[in-house]
Amino acid sequence: MKKIHVLVLKAFFKPFIVTFFIVMFVLLMLFLFKYIDDLIGKGFEWYVILELLWYASAAQISMAMPLAMLLSSIMTFGNLGESYELVAIKAAGISLKKAMMPLIILVGLISVGSFFFSDYILPITNLKMGSLLYDVRNKKADFLIKDGIFNNSIPGYSIRAQNKSKDGTVLYNLIIYQHSNISRGTNVLLAKEGVMYNSRDNNYMILKLKDGVRYEETTAGNRSYNPRQQFTRYYFKQTEQKFDMSTFQMKRTDEDLFKSHSMMLNLKQLEYYTDSTTKMLDSIRGTIFNEIKGNYKLFNTYQARQNKPLKKDDSLSTFNHSFAEVIPADKRIVALNNSLTDIRYIKEVLDMKAKSDKDFDLSIVRYILEYHKKFTLAVSCLLLFSIGAPLGAIIRKGGLGLPVVMAIIFFLIYHIISTIAEKSAKEGDIGPIMGTWTAIIVLTPLAIFLIYKAATDSALFDIENYKLAANKFINRLKTHYNKYFKKKNR
Repeated sequence: MKKIHVLVLKAFFKPFIVTFFIVMFVLLMLFLFKYIDDLIGKGFEWYVILELLWYASAAQISMAMPLAMLLSSIMTFGNLGESYELVAIKAAGISLKKAMMPLIILVGLISVGSFFFSDYILPITNLKMGSLLYDVRNKKADFLIKDGIFNNSIPGYSIRAQNKSKDGTVLYNLIIYQHSNISRGTNVLLAKEGVMYNSRDNNYMILKLKDGVRYEETTAGNRSYNPRQQFTRYYFKQTEQKFDMSTFQMKRTDEDLFKSHSMMLNLKQLEYYTDSTTKMLDSIRGTIFNEIKGNYKLFNTYQARQNKPLKKDDSLSTFNHSFAEVIPADKRIVALNNSLTDIRYIKEVLDMKAKSDKDFDLSIVRYILEYHKKFTLAVSCLLLFSIGAPLGAIIRKGGLGLPVVMAIIFFLIYHIISTIAEKSAKEGDIGPIMGTWTAIIVLTPLAIFLIYKAATDSALFDIENYKLAANKFINRLKTHYNKYFKKKNR
C-alpha cells in the first residue's frame, strides 16, 4: 500500500512542478507584453525590472496555482491510465479512493497554504507591485536627441543636433533655444561640438560645448519693437551648460497611498474597511433629507405669510387650485424664482449624494469580493483537482497533448464564469458573495459527476461506445420507419 502511495505522489509531484513553472512563465510573458510600452526606452536599471518581475510572479500565483493543479492532475492520472497502472492498482483490490488518499491530503495542504498565502503574502505583494508599477508607468522616457530634430523634453529648452557620434555622447552643430517664462527675451546658443555626460547624482545633464556663440536679446518688458533694446553676443572656445534632469528620474511614491485598495488588504483589514465604509454610507444617506428639507416646502409662501398652513383635509383641494388663484400677480415672479432656486439646489444635492453613494457602495462590493476571493483560491485548487484527477483517469492519455487541451478548456470555463460573475457583482446585477462563488457552484456538480464516472470505470470519452450507441439508435429508427411504411402500404 505504501509503495502505491509513493508511486502516486511521485507521479503527481513532478508534473505539478513542471506545469506550475510553465504557467508562471506564460503569465509573466503576458505581463511583459501588457506593459512593454511602459518599460522600453526609460533607462531602468536591471534591478528595477527584476524587482517588478519578482512581484508580478508572486501576484500571478493566484491564477497559476489552480491551472497547474488542474493540468498536473490530468497528466498524472492520464499517464497512470495509459500505462495500465490504474488497472493494476484496482486488480490488487485497492480502490481509486484509497490509492489517492495521500494525494488528496497533499492537495488539501497546498490549498490551505494557498489560503494563507492569499491572506498574508499576496496583499503585501500587490502593494509592492502596484506602487512600483505606478512609478514605472509615470516615469518619463529617457532624454534622446535624434539627428536634425528639435527635442523639447527638457522644460524651457529646445535642442537640435545635426548629427552625433555612434555612442550618442558627442553632438555636432548644436542649436539650443532657451525659453524663459520670466524674461521675454531670446536666448540662442550655437556650438560646433558638445560632449554630453551626467552629474554624479544623475540629477543634471552637462553639455561641454566647444567653439560657439551665444546670442541674448532682452526687451523692456513688452514684445513691441524697442530701438533701445539690448542685444548681447558672446563667443567662447569652451563652456558648460547644465540641464535639470530630475524630472527624468524615477521617484518612489509613498506606499501608504495605496494601502486602502481592496487587493492590498488582508481579512481583518477588509472587515474593518467594510464596516467603516458602511457606516460612512449610512451617515451620508441619513443626512440627505436634513440638507434639503429647508428647500422642500409643503406650503406656499403666500399662505405662510397669511399664517394659513395647509390642513390634511383641504390640502388636495388647495393643490388643485390654479397658480393664479393661490399667488397674487405681484408675487408670482418672486415665487417662481424662489422655486427654481430650491429645485436647482435640491437637484445638485441629490446628484452629489448619488455619486458619493455609488462610489461608497462600489467600494463595499470590492471589499466583500476580495474578502471571499481569499477563500475561493483554496477552494478552486480543490475543485479543479477534483475535475482533473477523474478526468485523467477516464481519458487515459498522458503527455502534453490531450491533457493540455482539456485543462485549458475547463480552466477557461472556470475563469470566464468567475470574471463575468465578478463584473456583474460590481455592476450591482448580483450580490458580491454570489459573484465570487458562482464559478465554484456551477462546476461542483461537474466534479461530482466525473468522480462518480471515474469510480465506476465509465468509458465517458470512448468514441467507440458513442459510435455503437449511434448505430443502435439509427437501426431503431430504420426499424420503426419500415414498420410504419409497411402498415401504410397495407
